[in-house]
Amino acid sequence: MVVNDLGSSAAGSGADGEPAQRVAAEIVAAGGTAIADDHDVSSPSTAKAVIDTALVAYGRLDILINNAGIISWAGMPDVDDDNFARHLAVHLGGSFLVTRAAWPHLLERQYGRIVMTTSAGVFGLPTNTSYAAAKGGVIGLTRSLATAGAGHGIKVNAIAPAAMTRMAGKVPEAVAARMDPALVAPMAAYLTHEDCPVTGEIYTAGAGRFARIVLAATPG
Repeated sequence: MVVNDLGSSAAGSGADGEPAQRVAAEIVAAGGTAIADDHDVSSPSTAKAVIDTALVAYGRLDILINNAGIISWAGMPDVDDDNFARHLAVHLGGSFLVTRAAWPHLLERQYGRIVMTTSAGVFGLPTNTSYAAAKGGVIGLTRSLATAGAGHGIKVNAIAPAAMTRMAGKVPEAVAARMDPALVAPMAAYLTHEDCPVTGEIYTAGAGRFARIVLAATPG
């Protein structure tokens, strides 16, 4: 497993290799195999380097989970061009670039499992316009890739997680206790398993609850 994390602040500034190294070490300590990677997924050349790292280390690619993100709160009309562009570059651009680098290798094997990270914020965040817009774009990307991969053994789904991470900020202790990231992991495991029966779907996961989010049209 390659654990990629630029290690920036929640708002996307700076870089620090320690978060990726810490997670990789935890996986190894638990009996798994993992290496840390701190390439920036929002840049085409360094996004490709994440995939290259996996291929050099393990010789093949089976699963990709796109989970990179930033958050910098701002709503209309105060949200500026830079805020909007940075959110699109990391959430949507990062998911696109890393998947594009992985896609030829998945096609070659006629197999792959890809999980995107969206958010319930797509239902509307009045004080975080950029984040909600970027996460909405991830849904469109997920659905398009699911159709592209349908005849090639490649399944692409999205998770809208609810968990306490370093992006989440401070919340009451009682809330944090219910929002353990480990409670999201079963859904990620389900969607990346070789027997996963679905593609193009969106699921919420967190606090012990799982649910399907649907896009629907009325009869008209």
